[in-house]
Amino acid sequence: MKDFALRSPGAKVGRLVYFGRMLDKIRVHAKGELPDEYQPNLGKRLDRRCVDLLQIDYGELVERMKEGGTDEEILEWCFARGRKPTDGEIHVWNEFMRKRGWNDEISETLTRRKKEAGMAGRSEIRTMFNFIDADEGRAVDQR
Repeated sequence: MKDFALRSPGAKVGRLVYFGRMLDKIRVHAKGELPDEYQPNLGKRLDRRCVDLLQIDYGELVERMKEGGTDEEILEWCFARGRKPTDGEIHVWNEFMRKRGWNDEISETLTRRKKEAGMAGRSEIRTMFNFIDADEGRAVDQR
């Protein structure tokens, strides 16, 4: 288990998965406690998909985080600064993100990461969210 606190990527802020995890990474990084292995992807990959959905700039989000506030207040800032997805867009977002790595263009990455982490034989890890949870010592959601 990792020795720092990041919530599961499947945890929701408002109704959005992943957003809270991205905020956690920003906070932990600002304290100088984010492990080196996480730093190259700050603002990239899944973070990039999230800020693209909200049509906000990652750097501006980092600056907004320095002002403080609850996760919900920061999400509302994102909605006001960028855009607020519709209910249908949020549903598609959540399902898309929840299934990343399952029979898509990052499936090979998931297979490689599982092997590197000594989890190649764990058939219950079918998505990147599953992998992240397992890698960080949380139970794997089988939905």
